[in-house]
Amino acid sequence: MGLYAKYIFPHMLEYVMSSSILVDCRKDTLSEVKGEILEIGFGTGMNLPYYPENVRRITGVDININVHSKAEKRLKSSPIKVDYHTLNAEYLPFSDHTFDTVVSTFTLCSITDIHRALSEIARVLKLNGRYFFAEHGLSPDYQVQKWQYRLNPINKALSCGCNLNRNIKELVESCNLRILKLDQFYLEKTPKIFGYMYKGIATINPS
Repeated sequence: MGLYAKYIFPHMLEYVMSSSILVDCRKDTLSEVKGEILEIGFGTGMNLPYYPENVRRITGVDININVHSKAEKRLKSSPIKVDYHTLNAEYLPFSDHTFDTVVSTFTLCSITDIHRALSEIARVLKLNGRYFFAEHGLSPDYQVQKWQYRLNPINKALSCGCNLNRNIKELVESCNLRILKLDQFYLEKTPKIFGYMYKGIATINPS
């Protein structure tokens, strides 16, 4: 799996995540971001072309060192300066209330300790900050859910830890975050077990 994760999976990820079906989702998710921005799961930099024109700097984190080399072309051609960190989202080395905006797209599925990572997102957000997310996860349809649970172990093995069956809404709300807006839908031309989406905006719960 080491060779697979290093040499094969990054190319597969790039191909799947480059789908035109996901472009509108990325654009819409990023359309209102502003201020000091942290992107969780920066990966190969696929979000870079879709940040608003006024964004000139972001902080990006990703644990997978094997995918960052594929981001170099996008980094060189983008007007956005990226302060990149190879690290785990469960342990962010930033002070409390540092960022106006935190972004994650197609990332929460593969984080091992998802509760800790979301709690870290809440910690580093400013008190009036916003967390913008677009994540696939558990369908509300029982028949789809059955297959998501059945195929999850195989999918995790082939996709380097990607889970099909996480209820993103419940997870976000369980970690000191309050959802302000949420759209839930199936991606077009995508098998339902892979394509149920949670796209929304959250903020810190008032203490």
